Amino acid sequence: MEEGTAKIKVGGIMQSDGRALVKVLSVPDHASVAGTVLSAMGEKGINIELIASSHDLDDCGNFALVIDQKDLDQALESMEKVKANIHAGAISYTPDVAVITVFGPHLREKPHIHGLMFSSLATLGVNSLAISTSISSVSCVIEGQFLDATINALLEVFDVPFEIKKRPKDY
Repeated sequence: MEEGTAKIKVGGIMQSDGRALVKVLSVPDHASVAGTVLSAMGEKGINIELIASSHDLDDCGNFALVIDQKDLDQALESMEKVKANIHAGAISYTPDVAVITVFGPHLREKPHIHGLMFSSLATLGVNSLAISTSISSVSCVIEGQFLDATINALLEVFDVPFEIKKRPKDY
């Protein structure tokens, strides 16, 4: 951040490490897919911390699910069981990821926060593996090895009123 430039006030930053990213890719668009995927995870007692979904140029659905690293084997087993039923093109995963969330009241009134967050990641050469937003937060998934550097970069541009909230690894 340039000297003399004021930091942007936010409600806080949370981090959650010790996670894994599971992707269900190239699923034909039909109403039952999300229910099938999420129910399979729920039946195994797997908590989903973040969900991002999109459609590609072939109008196929893609799901990105962040779960606790300890649940990865069970999640992959569950997804392999439903893969044929939902006609998924592939199931992929990335172990050792972290979720970083910038939050605050009135975040929707501060549209520049999203750009600042991802520009900060870009200065480090850190790619976001998934992005999710709500009315009061923006979250991204990154490789776990970049967590500390990413937090430090975000603290350069955001005025955070308290210490970074760390979610326990067994959350």
